[in-house]
Amino acid sequence: MENTYQFGRDKYITKDQEGIKISKFQVLAPPQEQKYIVGKEYLMNPLPIFDNPNYLGSRKLKNKVAIITGGDSGLGKSAAIAFAKEGANLVIVYFDEHKDAEDTKKIIEKYGSECLLISGDISKPEFANEIVEKAKKHFGKIDILVNNAGVQYQKDNLTDISNEQFDWTMKVNVYGMFYLTKAVLPHLKKGSSIINVTSITTFKGEPQLIDYVTSKGAIVGFTRSLAKNLALKGIRVNAIAPGFFWTPLQPNCWEKEKIPTLGADSAMGRGAMPYELAPTFVFLASDDSSYMTGQIIHNNGGEIMA
Repeated sequence: MENTYQFGRDKYITKDQEGIKISKFQVLAPPQEQKYIVGKEYLMNPLPIFDNPNYLGSRKLKNKVAIITGGDSGLGKSAAIAFAKEGANLVIVYFDEHKDAEDTKKIIEKYGSECLLISGDISKPEFANEIVEKAKKHFGKIDILVNNAGVQYQKDNLTDISNEQFDWTMKVNVYGMFYLTKAVLPHLKKGSSIINVTSITTFKGEPQLIDYVTSKGAIVGFTRSLAKNLALKGIRVNAIAPGFFWTPLQPNCWEKEKIPTLGADSAMGRGAMPYELAPTFVFLASDDSSYMTGQIIHNNGGEIMA
C-alpha cells in the first residue's frame, strides 16, 4: 500500500510492507483529528508510548513531591511515570480528561508512588491556590513544579484568530503558569526545581500557530528571568522546548492530513513518542542538574540546533 503526503513544498511517499517502510520520513500516526477544548489521549491511534520498560529508576527523586500540570496525558504523563519510577509522589493537575487521568494514576500507583488527581481550569488564579492547598494537605510539602499544560489551535492567518481564542491560549499557557508558580513558590526550598515546557515553534516560528508561539515565547522569558531571581535561593528554573511528540495536542490542533508528516523536518526524519522526553524531566528535577538554571533544553530530533 502506498500513500502520498504533502509537507510544505515537498511530497513524501510511504510504502507499507511488513510494517511501514519510509522513503523520506517516518510516520508516527495515520490522518486523524479531534475537536475538543483539550485533546483526549485514549482516542488517539496509535496510543502514545509513555513508559519505556528499559528505563529503570534509581531513586533520584525519593520522597519528593511533584506537581505536574497536564499530567494526565502526553509529555506530562510520561514525566509523571518516570518521576514515580524515581520514587516521587505526584499531584496530577488536568482540565476534564478524567479517563486519561485515572489511567495515569493507576500506572503511577503500580510503581509504588502516591498520586493525587486535581481537575480544574488553570487559567483561573483561585484554582492555583486550590492546587497548592490540596497538595500540602495531602503530602505536606512541594519539591518540584512542572508547568506542562497548554493548548494550541491551528489558524491559517492572524485575522482568523478570534480575540477569544487568543485570550484563552494566553491564559492557559502563560497566566496559568504564572498563577501556579506564584502560589507554589512560598513552599519551595533550596534544592527545589521548576520546569516549564515551551516549544520548538518559539525558535523556528510556525505560521499557523501565531498565538501559541507567542505564548511559548513568553515562557522562555519567564524561565530566564525567574531563574536569575531565584538562583541565590537555590531554586532552579529551567525549560524544555520539545519538537513534535505524539500527544493529544497534535490531533486536537492540526488538520488530519498533516498528522503523518509531523516531525518530517527534523534531522532524524520523524516525530517522537512521549517516553523519549521523560528522562529530560527527571534530569531537570533531580540533583543531576544542580548547576543548571535558566536553560532551555531542546529535544527535537535535530530540527533546531541551538
